[in-house]
Amino acid sequence: MLISCHADHKKMEDEKQDTDNHIVKTAKGFSIIKYENYSILTVTDPWQGAEGIKLVYYLVKRDSPAPPEIPAEKVIFVPVGSIVCMSTTHAGMINALGESESITGISTAGYAYSEEITVRVKQGTISEVGYETSLNQELIIKLSPDLVMMYGIGSESSGHVNKLNELGIKIMFNGDYLETDPLAKAEWIKMFGALYCKEELADSIYNKEVNDYNAIRDYVKENTESKPLVLLGLPFKDTWFISPGNSFVSKLIEDAGGNYLWKNTSSSVSMPYGLENVYIAAMNADYWLNIGTVINSDDISLVDNRLADLKCFRNGNLYNNNKRITETGGNDYWESGALWPHLILKDMASILHPGLFSGHELYYYRKVN
Repeated sequence: MLISCHADHKKMEDEKQDTDNHIVKTAKGFSIIKYENYSILTVTDPWQGAEGIKLVYYLVKRDSPAPPEIPAEKVIFVPVGSIVCMSTTHAGMINALGESESITGISTAGYAYSEEITVRVKQGTISEVGYETSLNQELIIKLSPDLVMMYGIGSESSGHVNKLNELGIKIMFNGDYLETDPLAKAEWIKMFGALYCKEELADSIYNKEVNDYNAIRDYVKENTESKPLVLLGLPFKDTWFISPGNSFVSKLIEDAGGNYLWKNTSSSVSMPYGLENVYIAAMNADYWLNIGTVINSDDISLVDNRLADLKCFRNGNLYNNNKRITETGGNDYWESGALWPHLILKDMASILHPGLFSGHELYYYRKVN
């Protein structure tokens, strides 16, 4: 009987883990296994070039003791009461959960679009903590946050991360920017749902986003035949950093009924191309999107006057994703766009297929004149 009970218990645990692994449905970069008093959050390969890296965190409810076998340095008590965000995308997801008051520090305040964050920075209730080599470790220690959410472009062994860990500051890496599917990127709201014990709210936000995104994608597919050729980006000096065909933005273009110039490429990072090579490949591009920091068409000509000869330039089919931008450079496309890809998708589809969404006013995009 004892053997039978043990087997049944193990079977129940296995079934529970199998079910709970389905909390994360699309995202590749993290998983959550939920138990009664704590959850296991695993973040996988959260920075470019990482391979086989698994960072494990134990989210323990504040009114519950941490299981003795769990390493103390891996325990994060939830709900999180204070947090330092190293990316405005993190702030956007926290805001969606109604927890923006918990933000006590942010990497570069000037890049924040949220008016609330901007006001609180001016009031001194949110501190600017810097980034990477300019990270103000002393300030973070003074803030004593429950958690620092790192934007994963470096290793967990980086000097500034090690220093904070040694001083007892809990660090978590976030690799949402590495997701190649728009809905996978949006699903990182569930990580924040677990951190704030708002799993149900996070699930409902995500499920609605999935429904909204898929409805737009399906409508576009059913009501369009042509696939306009799309160019992205802008060169830096003589190099054009191209988003690969397996990227987040490439998937958006495909779902919006477009034909991305480099859709058949694959890379984990942006691909450097010579300006001349891109110019030749883009001669017949129908639309040009996401054009850096460009405000008007003269800005493009100043980069290289040959670009004005491109078909998309001559036809005036230039659209940039900087409609919602602050004077200091905060761009809501990067702050809230990760969570609301259906709005980006609808903008793109409206641009590539005029009249498809009659009366739609562009949200993140604007026409470049």
